[in-house]
Amino acid sequence: MPITNARLRAAFDRSVRFLPGEGPHGKYVVQLGRFRGEIEPEEAAFFVRGFDPDTGTLSLSDGGVERLDVATLSVSPRDGALLCRVKRELSPDGLLARFQHAAQAELLNAVREGEDGVGLCVGGDWLPLPAL
Repeated sequence: MPITNARLRAAFDRSVRFLPGEGPHGKYVVQLGRFRGEIEPEEAAFFVRGFDPDTGTLSLSDGGVERLDVATLSVSPRDGALLCRVKRELSPDGLLARFQHAAQAELLNAVREGEDGVGLCVGGDWLPLPAL
């Protein structure tokens, strides 16, 4: 089976790791087999590939699944894409994850206006959105 750009990109994304104990602020690496190389993300090293509005879970580019912390949502100053914090077990503030187009559309489809402003409807619960 030939290696396509999409398959290579998916393998790369699944191989991104954050090493909190290396360097003063930790570092990001890609580990493919025995090859390990340090990377410097421009904005976020992880990507949100999917959002499930029934459970509030995110599918991440490294294969992980986490519950969205709505309070960490922000907007990228680069191009307006949504960002959130994930992997709090590796860093107290969490690590940035960038929403891909489809995941952002899934999240925005769950936004509702309520008595207290705009919020996200997750599993029937209304969660207020931070000022974006």
